[in-house]
Amino acid sequence: MKQVLIIQGGWQGHEPQQVSDIMAKDLRANGLEVEIVDTLNVLTERDLTKLDLIVMQWTMGRIERDQLQPLLQAVEGGVGIGGVHGGMGDAFREATPYQFMVGGQWVAHPGNDGIEYDVHIIDRAHPITQGVNDFHAKSEHYYMHVDPGNHVLATTPFGSVQMPVAWTKMWGKGRVYYCSMGHVAQVFDQDPNILKLVTRGLLWAAHALEGAD
Repeated sequence: MKQVLIIQGGWQGHEPQQVSDIMAKDLRANGLEVEIVDTLNVLTERDLTKLDLIVMQWTMGRIERDQLQPLLQAVEGGVGIGGVHGGMGDAFREATPYQFMVGGQWVAHPGNDGIEYDVHIIDRAHPITQGVNDFHAKSEHYYMHVDPGNHVLATTPFGSVQMPVAWTKMWGKGRVYYCSMGHVAQVFDQDPNILKLVTRGLLWAAHALEGAD
């Protein structure tokens, strides 16, 4: 059985525990074994290489070098990593190597929460987006610095540009998946395509998405 570790914590405004529970429930429904922890010490106390997927749900905060290095090395060696919103895309602002691995970093969300916007699937051939439709959201509208090498799956209009919402990339042998949706738990109630996009991306990163290998 695929092994998943969700690491939740940091700024509580993103409801890390509630959002982690939502992701865990869907991953378990797909046959994965999921453990949720609330400490970064797990990065030095566990053999991360025995995992199939690490889900980061830790907004802001600080990660020490001796915690970051095992994480980077585990993913480089083939462990998948994935996450949503600020829980992965605005974690550990001082840790540039972490941002390189993720493929992006939050910059701003003009207007804060409650912005209405559309999300468009732009790669409908990718295994992650199979059965996922365009959707409308009311949430924070993320503007991010992004790695031009990312494989973008979904975008949202942001002024004169199409801002990536979901992407994949590789970090060594490890699959990386990120989606900027998931500000708080309630967001997943707005449209079933939001959770579907997140879950399928995490399954892909764990090599657990049927037909994706």
